[in-house]
Formats: sequence, structure tokens, C-alpha cells
Amino acid sequence: MDRRAYPLAVHFSACARVILAAMELPQIRSQWNQVLDALEAKNRIAWLAYFDARLSSYDNGVLTLDFSDSRKFATSHEYQETRPNLKSDLLSVIEDVLKIKVELIEK
Repeated sequence: MDRRAYPLAVHFSACARVILAAMELPQIRSQWNQVLDALEAKNRIAWLAYFDARLSSYDNGVLTLDFSDSRKFATSHEYQETRPNLKSDLLSVIEDVLKIKVELIEK
């Protein structure tokens, strides 16, 4: 990168982070399939553990995932014990795709 363009690139990068940090739940929902696609590419087991989560709420950087629907399936879709080990991959993908850092809560 041209040294003269670097300060401008840093400025626009910082602005982009600020704009995306103000994301709301409908915006996250509209891009959730992209998050899941990226998660599947990174770690298919993590994708299996999180693909049926419903985005319940997003408030002050806390994203709440609801897994109550997954418990209604005829076969077991319960990955509650596995998810903590896979959470870091989901958080990493959310940051890469949505450009926000979140804390996850599961219901």
C-alpha cells in the first residue's frame, strides 16, 4: 500500500468498525446465513451445533441464541454440552463476517 494512502485507509477502517458496531438484530438476521456458511467452512462440527439457533435478541453487544426449537425435533439436535468448546469459532466468524464483537448467551 502506498504510504500516503495508509492514514486514509486506517481512518476508513475505523469508521467502518464504528458504523457496523451499531448493528441491530434485523441486520444481524439478514446476514446470519453468511455467518453460518462461513462457520461451516471453518468448522463443520461447530456449524452442526449452531445452525438451528434462533436469534432471540441483541442488546449492548450481547447476542442471545435460542435453542428451544431444536429440542422439538424427533431426533436429538441437542449439542448443549458440545457448544462451549465450539463457541470461539462462532465468535470468530461473527467478527469476520459482521465486523462486530459479541458476547453469546444461550437460552
